[in-house]
Formats: sequence, C-alpha cells, structure tokens
Amino acid sequence: MLLALLVAGILFLLAAIHLYWGSGGRWPGHDEASMVEHVVGRTRGMKAPGLLASAAVALALATGGGLVLATIFPPPPFESWLQTARWILFAVFAGRGVATYVPSVFRYAEGTPFSRLNRRAYGPLCLAIALGICAIQL
Repeated sequence: MLLALLVAGILFLLAAIHLYWGSGGRWPGHDEASMVEHVVGRTRGMKAPGLLASAAVALALATGGGLVLATIFPPPPFESWLQTARWILFAVFAGRGVATYVPSVFRYAEGTPFSRLNRRAYGPLCLAIALGICAIQL
C-alpha cells in the first residue's frame, strides 16, 4: 500500500509540474528558451509546449496515478481491466526509461542541459516508476 501511495504521489506531482509548464512556468530554466533546453532538449526556435499539450500529458500522468491508487481499493468489476492498464503504464515508463540509454533516441539533444538531466534524473525516474508499478502488480 505504501509503495502504491508513493508511486501515485510521484505521478500526481509530475502531472502538476506539467500543468505548471503549460501555464507559463519556466523552472528548471529561467525563461522559455532555457526551460525548453532543460525539459525538451531542443533550442532553435522551439517554443515551450502550450497549455493544451501540457494538460494532455498531465491528464495521462494523473490517470496513471489513479490506476496505481486503484490497487489499494480495487473496484471488483474492473480489476482485470485495471491490471491490463497498469501493465501498459509499466511498459510506457519502462520504455521511456530504457530509451534514455539508447544512444540514437535522444541524439538530437546532445550538448543541452536536457541530455544530462535525462541521464541523471528523467530516465532513472521513469525506470523507478516502472519498477514500482511492476512490484505493485506482482
């Protein structure tokens, strides 16, 4: 139960961060260009994702948090569907985490702050979330 609360809490926090970015927040940068360099990795004329795109990601993350919370009090008629949805969530986070260490996937970001943050924070966080979901499922 504690692991489910932790993983769900992380997913809800990530959803809130995406809403912050969508509403104009610039952390971990100081302006739009530096935020894009830290969060996306591209710089040449790229704009920060807008509210709609950020809200869509936030909704997906919050839904994932809800799926994880549903392990605590599973609604019986939907348990098999929720199990399947959580395995899909596991696959998404595991895939994103592994992609961090495949040289060709994030090549476009070489030399940006995103590249360093991806290897040290974003990728490991995705793998930790995937591991947590896997442990909850088993």
